Amino acid sequence: MPRLAPTARIDLHAHSTHSDGTEPPAEVVRQASRAGLDVVGLTDHDAVSGWAEADRAGHEHGVAVVPGVEMSCSAAGSSVHLLGYFVNPDDTSLRSELERTRRSRDGRLRRMVDTLAAAGFPVSWEEVLAQASAGASLGRPHVADVLVAHGRYPDRDAAFAEVLHSSSRFHVAHYAPHPRRAVELVLEAGGAAVLAHPFASARGHTVPVELVEELAAAGLTGLEVDHRDHGPADRDRAAALAQRLGLVRTGSSDYHGAGKPNRLGEHTTSAEVLTRLLDRTGGQLLGASL
Repeated sequence: MPRLAPTARIDLHAHSTHSDGTEPPAEVVRQASRAGLDVVGLTDHDAVSGWAEADRAGHEHGVAVVPGVEMSCSAAGSSVHLLGYFVNPDDTSLRSELERTRRSRDGRLRRMVDTLAAAGFPVSWEEVLAQASAGASLGRPHVADVLVAHGRYPDRDAAFAEVLHSSSRFHVAHYAPHPRRAVELVLEAGGAAVLAHPFASARGHTVPVELVEELAAAGLTGLEVDHRDHGPADRDRAAALAQRLGLVRTGSSDYHGAGKPNRLGEHTTSAEVLTRLLDRTGGQLLGASL
């Protein structure tokens, strides 16, 4: 088990072009080095395909990499995101669930694109595919990027605010497991489960406390407390809940490259917490040795 320096700078939540980030995994790791991070977590949506590239880049740039995945979940019609760390990428049940979610996301996204195009928006399926790397987990941000490229909106946020939000007439739902099932899958795959930005009121919805309690009873490991979309009151609420339920407290940037204003290292996780995640899972860091 690596000995993490108490002063290690650790960001446990970042995305690459293997989902809806704008930079390939190697560039995410390089940017993490430039930001002064010792450890970065690669947590693409429903995909683990970027780990090998991140591992190589971590050795090159002197950055340790936490292998992770952000699972798309749904509860009572609302989106919930679960971060799984140090999972076995070859676990049959987890791989099957991630693939099922990706297939559903692709199908619904194509229907959304067709509906937008029929309404006169400058977007085609071929253009959406061109925004992502081969085999990437596709999402609405890729549609937003096409609309931005055509000058319809200034950035992703504006596109989401008008036509890509979950209440839009263009929105199409997709399959996603209940977060309790996602927690079970992460645990069965040998990983640790952390609930991402649970009280992000800036996003328009929050996770009910009762659901967090249910997930804690199912084996949830932690809450992502320190996050750009959590205001001071949200952080206080999440920290208090984590303490009450015996969950670890993480912090991260949720970096997407140019896709979001979030900057690597703007929120971090303590070395003590990462050590606990490693101890709990018996997992191994990729990239540089610490």
